[in-house]
Amino acid sequence: MSDHRPGARRSPLVLLLVVLLAAECALLAAATIYLVVELLIATPSSFASAVALLGLTAIAAIWLGVITANVLRGRAWTRGAAITWQVLQGAVAIGCFQGIFAQPAIGWLLLIPALVVLVLLFTPTVVAATGRRDD
Repeated sequence: MSDHRPGARRSPLVLLLVVLLAAECALLAAATIYLVVELLIATPSSFASAVALLGLTAIAAIWLGVITANVLRGRAWTRGAAITWQVLQGAVAIGCFQGIFAQPAIGWLLLIPALVVLVLLFTPTVVAATGRRDD
């Protein structure tokens, strides 16, 4: 079990995990802001779909922020939550590689960090650092 005191030094792999999760969270927050601006200045073909997409993006950004903060606290539940998010992100990335409107560059930008985070989540130092159960 790792040391969870405020001044305790964290493993570089845990810090890398936190940085990647925080970057994903920041990009989701930026996407949320973009969708708000688009909703205000453009006329969506379906207002209900636009609001639903905005809501889901905002919820995902908040949830990923909660996951990131709790990785820093060493909570065990964060591994499962982070794995779930990375699998969803990977599914979106795979979707970017196919179809009429395929965007392989975006697919790679989504897939590579998801794979790196998945690998990090199973490293022994990250598992040890995120092994704290809620009291």
